[in-house]
Amino acid sequence: MLTGRFTRQQRLTQASDFQNVFANPCVKQGDASMLLLGKKNNQETARLGLAVAKKQLKLAVSRNRFKRLTRESFRQHLNVIKGFDIVVVARSGALRKTNQELLELLSKNWHILSKKCEN
Repeated sequence: MLTGRFTRQQRLTQASDFQNVFANPCVKQGDASMLLLGKKNNQETARLGLAVAKKQLKLAVSRNRFKRLTRESFRQHLNVIKGFDIVVVARSGALRKTNQELLELLSKNWHILSKKCEN
């Protein structure tokens, strides 16, 4: 049952989890506003990790907005991305995108990531 929450089981929490995805992702997908790295995991649920650097998004408001929108899109697309560990890296181009544009871009990227990793 989908509750709309972002639970601890849906997060990449350990540094080793992040390193595992960064070291050998099965797919890299992105543009000027973000980079998505994905890798299959051996679990039923997808897990999300966010890497949002101050160097890329200087204002805390911008960093929080990016993280909030990414988590929301992730929750809405859990059925598409089951069984993946995903790291989303923010880039400075995210500043120039509206909320709607970011959500559409994330939606498109979730589907692409799912298709590329299946092959």
